[in-house]
Amino acid sequence: MNLSNHVRCLSFCLGTLAFLLCGRVLADGMVPDTSVVIINEADGEASVSVTNTDASLALLHVTLEDIEEDKEPLLFVTPPLARVEPGKSQLVRFILQTSTPLTTQRLKRVIFEGMPQDRAAAQAGHARVGVTVRQNLPVILHPKGLAPNRTPWTGLAWSLKNDQLSVHNPSPYVVRLAQELLLLPGNGSALLPRTYVLPGETLSVTTDGVAATTVRLQPATVYGFAVPHYEAPVKS
Repeated sequence: MNLSNHVRCLSFCLGTLAFLLCGRVLADGMVPDTSVVIINEADGEASVSVTNTDASLALLHVTLEDIEEDKEPLLFVTPPLARVEPGKSQLVRFILQTSTPLTTQRLKRVIFEGMPQDRAAAQAGHARVGVTVRQNLPVILHPKGLAPNRTPWTGLAWSLKNDQLSVHNPSPYVVRLAQELLLLPGNGSALLPRTYVLPGETLSVTTDGVAATTVRLQPATVYGFAVPHYEAPVKS
């Protein structure tokens, strides 16, 4: 294997590792019991247990965030703020609030933030707050009646025209994958703008004149865990 291939493979592996780590941050503080929150429309809500792994009392602050592509408010969370003793857990409920039925999966994000308090300072009348640790997780809203799909990336349609590599997701599922792509045959590569493709969405990237008949991608399960790479045909 020549040097360029070594560099290309190393870059792909490092990117994949970063992709895996972003699914769940391993750190002290408030630790949720899942790497992704899935809310089935049929249930109307879901719960996550969050544990305070620090050695002192902390405040758990839960914040919902919209992704840039979907600003519609569809959820609320309770409690948004709670005191959690060291080693104890707090149950957080996510409640769906929609005016019309879901037709596709929807993607949101949630931040679990632990804000440790110094008890001695609090007793002296100083409500001092220490360093915070955040866990930023995806939230997937799943429509009622939609069958689970363990391999949604197989439905992606890839095309290459005028140095533009495009990927279209015709399915009702959110597809998660690493940003790094390998273009085969040859030494081509491309970088997607983000690690997900929404239902009905098309993403495009410039390939700088690289020809390809196949794209190799690193998909992930709904929980963000990597699976063996997948090769899909590229239409010209």
